[in-house]
Amino acid sequence: MGAAAAATWPSGRARAASKARVAVLGGGVAGLTAAHELAERGFEVTVYERRALGGKARSIEVPGTGAGGRPDLPGEHGFRFFPGFYQHVPDTMRRIPFAANNNGVWDNLVTAPDARFSRAGGDDIRAPLGFGHLSAATPEGMRESLASAISTMLKMPPEEGLFFANRLLVFNTSCDARRLGQWERTSWRDFVGAHERSPEFRAVISRTLTSLLVAAKDDIASVRTIGTMGEQFLGNPLQIGFDGDLDRVLNGPTNTAWIDPWVGLLRTLGVRFEVGAEVRGLDIAGGRITGARIVSSAGTAETVTADHFVVALPAERARDLWNADILTAWPELAKMSRLYADWMTGIQFYLRRSPEVGAGHSAYIDSPWSLTSIAQNRLWARKLPEYGDGTVQDCLSVDISDWNTPGILFGKTAKECTHEEIAKETWAQIVAHLNDREEILRDADLHSWFLDPGITWHADRGENSNADPLLINTAGSWDARPEPHGAIENLYLAGDYVRTNIDLATMEGANESARAAVNALLDVTGSTAPRCRTYTLYRAAELEPLRLADAADYAAGRPNRFDI
Repeated sequence: MGAAAAATWPSGRARAASKARVAVLGGGVAGLTAAHELAERGFEVTVYERRALGGKARSIEVPGTGAGGRPDLPGEHGFRFFPGFYQHVPDTMRRIPFAANNNGVWDNLVTAPDARFSRAGGDDIRAPLGFGHLSAATPEGMRESLASAISTMLKMPPEEGLFFANRLLVFNTSCDARRLGQWERTSWRDFVGAHERSPEFRAVISRTLTSLLVAAKDDIASVRTIGTMGEQFLGNPLQIGFDGDLDRVLNGPTNTAWIDPWVGLLRTLGVRFEVGAEVRGLDIAGGRITGARIVSSAGTAETVTADHFVVALPAERARDLWNADILTAWPELAKMSRLYADWMTGIQFYLRRSPEVGAGHSAYIDSPWSLTSIAQNRLWARKLPEYGDGTVQDCLSVDISDWNTPGILFGKTAKECTHEEIAKETWAQIVAHLNDREEILRDADLHSWFLDPGITWHADRGENSNADPLLINTAGSWDARPEPHGAIENLYLAGDYVRTNIDLATMEGANESARAAVNALLDVTGSTAPRCRTYTLYRAAELEPLRLADAADYAAGRPNRFDI
């Protein structure tokens, strides 16, 4: 894993030379990262955010649930985890002071040691995370040992474990040109041949692993995206270059453990925040952005002026800002209309008893709504009984990844269900998985539930809307994703839709893109401040000769030599 740029901080001279004004439009992970890197380098930064700082990563208090001096119950858009191969977010975390932590917020990360793959009417699989015993010394050793591990762990026929291991080897030995020219344009489902494999293979390998590990849809996600993540999760058995254990979570609500300390640090660095300000448009003249039109928290229309503008909004909101003049100046931005967003949103079940579901994430393989969850109490420093009315013992935080398939209770998709129906349907699908052998969840355990407030029910239309959809890296979408800087001199893009090395809509991608945007800004201004440190994902050095050989094969129109 490589790193670029020194990790030294700006000198006083560099700071004094950098007092340009920067407007950061959006206060999610991308916007806060950009503000952080700019403020440390002496820029005057104002962040404009329409709702709440932290974006989809933030935690959300459940209003009116606190009693007896306890804070409200903590809710969230959806649970999040921090794989060991993340580098940009952990680097930021280390620079955020937190109480007596030696490594700041980073010390609030804790390991989720295992995963549960739960079946409805079948045996559940409890598996430790990590493959430290696997061989990566030779392609054959990697394939054979990974096939054995997958077959044993996931209880699959050996021939299907070997087939999947070989598909991973095909990707891991593919050159960059093939990854971008062939695998970027192929769906993961087609790549693994799911339609020709067993129902178990389709359910676990094709569908569940993609939703659990990378929050993607196997039928539309590109091989390049999913394969790159597989290269990190399964192709690096010794976890070379990892920042920590494979699966990590925060030891408390995200705002408490990360976002609030971060915002506090940024305020001390001089960053100003305008929360409640919604960006409505950009003005351009002479090849530069001259202002951002906003509606303030007071409801008044204003024009924000600055020397530089960093658009750190989600793709679906950013592209609404591209007027005809902007697209004339930077025509590549028009391709963003092809980017696809889908729904992946969370619901939390607050329980009077901690369920024995495992110490890490759980995937409910046969659930129509592609459910995954984590029980939070054992992982948190401040326990759930210290919130709410004191009777909640645990929180089962659930992600709903499929909003378009009918459920088992009401025969409706999640988009067509009222909030109450979503809660009942999600609970029923989980119970169908966990209670088929023993009673793990009881209805009497359920204290209450909380659905992400970004989901709004419209009774007149009989459907929900979603304020926070998730970008999906569909096959062929790389071409529609922009670079962080283009033909408009003082406009920069930061967000998980921007081209990054990690190539996935994640907090890590948002952070990486913001660093790239800031580095472009530093170049434009001629700043002497050090550039933001960036990282590249691991690739097995042992396979490099095969990737070089594959470059020749691809140029000659031949398939990868393991693609048989």
